[in-house]
Amino acid sequence: MKRTEITDILQSPQIGTQVLIKGWVRAFRSNRFISLNDGSCFNNLQCVVDFEKFDEELLKKISFHSCIAITGQLIESQGAGQTVEVVAEKIELLGECSPEEYPLQPKRMTLEYLREKAHFRMRTNTFSAVFRIRHAIAFAVHKYFNDKGYYYMHTPIIAGSDAEGAGEMFRVTTIDIINPPLKNTKLDEWADNFYQEIEKAINNSDQLHLRKINSFLKKTIEGLTLEKLVKARPSEIKELLDHPDISKINNLVREVYVIVRPKIFTIGNSNKTFLKDNLSQKLRQVVQLKKDYRRFGLWYQYKEKLFPSLKLTFYNIRPVNNYNQLSSESELDFSKDFFGKSTNLTVSGQLQGEIAALALGKIYTFGPTFRAENSNTPRHLAEFWMIEPEVAFFDIFDNMDLAEDFVKYLINYILDNYPDDLAFLDERIKQAEKNMKQELRRPMSLIEMLRFVIKNDFERITYTDAVRILQNSKPYKKGRFEFPVEWGKDLQAEHERYLVEKHFKKPVVVRDYPKAFKAFYMRENDDTEPGKETVAAMDILFPFIGEVIGGSQREERHSVLLERVKAQGIPEEELWWYLELRKFGGCPHSGFGLGFERMVQFITGISNIRDVIAFPRATGTAEF
Repeated sequence: MKRTEITDILQSPQIGTQVLIKGWVRAFRSNRFISLNDGSCFNNLQCVVDFEKFDEELLKKISFHSCIAITGQLIESQGAGQTVEVVAEKIELLGECSPEEYPLQPKRMTLEYLREKAHFRMRTNTFSAVFRIRHAIAFAVHKYFNDKGYYYMHTPIIAGSDAEGAGEMFRVTTIDIINPPLKNTKLDEWADNFYQEIEKAINNSDQLHLRKINSFLKKTIEGLTLEKLVKARPSEIKELLDHPDISKINNLVREVYVIVRPKIFTIGNSNKTFLKDNLSQKLRQVVQLKKDYRRFGLWYQYKEKLFPSLKLTFYNIRPVNNYNQLSSESELDFSKDFFGKSTNLTVSGQLQGEIAALALGKIYTFGPTFRAENSNTPRHLAEFWMIEPEVAFFDIFDNMDLAEDFVKYLINYILDNYPDDLAFLDERIKQAEKNMKQELRRPMSLIEMLRFVIKNDFERITYTDAVRILQNSKPYKKGRFEFPVEWGKDLQAEHERYLVEKHFKKPVVVRDYPKAFKAFYMRENDDTEPGKETVAAMDILFPFIGEVIGGSQREERHSVLLERVKAQGIPEEELWWYLELRKFGGCPHSGFGLGFERMVQFITGISNIRDVIAFPRATGTAEF
């Protein structure tokens, strides 16, 4: 017999028919009533068991979240709480679940605990509801844009530019982090020559020729920045080079600086007598080591044999993200990397989306984005999903209209199609807030708030208006804001929530932000005063989560964009193609980004962003 999903049975019950259902046990009461759920919908299906007709040992194995198959007749329910039920004629145990060992129990568990058991948490009512709604929102995104004639674009996950300019990106590389290729630099040449001089000094005498080494340093270090070359005690070294003092050099050499290309090490002075007596011998061994074991990995492996009693400090071992910051003279040679250039995981598909919009008119992207921001908070993820429409011939006001209509559509879709899941989540929030102080509770229930959002026009204000409102507020006057409020500083989450939750009591669209802290691609407004330049940017702020959408009209003027790129220190060659979009057939255009997880948070009422994505990636978290 073919399996029937529970959602189909409940939506179109065929009384008197034989059905085969499979799922996970939510409850087994009185050895008679099994509550079964297969994930197809929020509601369970009750199965009635005549325990005298079944093997006792089989019934003992039916426990919370064990997986079973039941064949039986669908009848009208004889009890309250359900309209139909199945009279079990055959039960098959598909997967046991020992109550003594299973980490979940049929009782209320905290979201924090379930986050640690993320491979099981989707079986709970809360998370099954959240992820069904997440699916539905994703479907609604595609339906909305498709029905309005937008084209779906797959923008690259690996990118060669930073669309946001924040620099918080994950490096994508096949470079050997143990022995990375460096460009031929003065540092390379200097390191080789320095070793040659050390070797000559050792071969000529048991004593290191300090004057000769000092002279060599003075001669060859020219043009290099010692602070970048050696990270330990740079001021002292520089002073010695500017004003040679043999006695001071003698003391300093006890902490010998040994360069093994392309790394720099310091041999500490935890055993000065050992160093003084064995300096020449140890330097001779280091030089030989450099010849025999060019790879840094082997140097690290053999260092303990050479210097068993010394403390070694490694100054230039850094994360991959910072390899290109070793020094201005020693950068990684990315021409040897897989793509022949520096690449990262994308932070946005916007720039590539603009290419498509300036050919197809209106497009949208929906894909994963990545941010290497070291923020361990309920608001941040390292991997998250973004929805980014780009539309030719749209100005900032068209952009705001689209954004408001879009989010209202998504909310309305869930209200219409997932009432059971929403009702459960709504009740869950009420129970969680029952013992809270009144001022900490939500002003309205989850479903009431969602209906309120779609029925009201969003408030639209400028950034300047927002600053004025905040500065006239009681929290500001009484010093309750943690962050300062002044023109020219970005709004913080506490400011955004005050505007939405206290002042306007509905979603707010803030536009025309100061140019100083916004991205290079945002169009500079024409009617701004010197010193208070603004750009045509906009954010949509929601209750409880703050910013949910950020967007702008893009700068379409080539000369203005080029000036902005130069001012922010972005290499022109990195964005040559983006600049050419403005040179050849460019036009006014706009777009925005909607943080998908933020939207799921708002619709489900879940407070921690890690609970609305199946497998959260954040600082220190990459399980499953």
